[in-house]
Amino acid sequence: MQNKNEIVLFFGSFNPVHLGHLAIANYITEFCGISELWFVVTPQNPHKAASTLLSDRDRQHLVQLAIDKYPKFKVSDIEFYLPKPNYTINTLTYLSEKYPKKKFSLLIGGDNLETFHKWKNYRLILDNYKLYVYKRPGAELREFENSDIEVIDAPQIEISSSFIRDAIKSGKDIRFFLPDKVYRYVLEMGWWK
Repeated sequence: MQNKNEIVLFFGSFNPVHLGHLAIANYITEFCGISELWFVVTPQNPHKAASTLLSDRDRQHLVQLAIDKYPKFKVSDIEFYLPKPNYTINTLTYLSEKYPKKKFSLLIGGDNLETFHKWKNYRLILDNYKLYVYKRPGAELREFENSDIEVIDAPQIEISSSFIRDAIKSGKDIRFFLPDKVYRYVLEMGWWK
């Protein structure tokens, strides 16, 4: 049964968005009763090398190309407008205030759950928002008391954006790792060559 008011937020740099991201997002909307998922494109992360990171708008455009007109997916640039450095709790608070009739949840990988206790105001997130967690190889699924965490059994597709960038840099034809429109646009722009 779908909850029409629940929106799952999938945060990421999406540099670039690839079939692994889309498969997880597709799984949660089709198998977990979620009617809407937003890809929240995050601005420059201080922990990621800026030299390989496309601009915020370029990454947003790639996600838009990837999701095309699929009715259950949207791309969000909300974090581009929030104070930096941005924290997930700030985005959640802002969205909850802006859309009081909506219920926001998070989609994160098991590797993020492992370090979730280090997130800013993590307990506030756990007390007020549901977490959907997809398994990642080698990541231990940590438990938190009094929290709404659902581990989803999505197929594991081990593709990373860094693998994609390195493959393009090496001149590999990786058209089957990316949505067709994204692959063609990346080639056309000459990114990561």
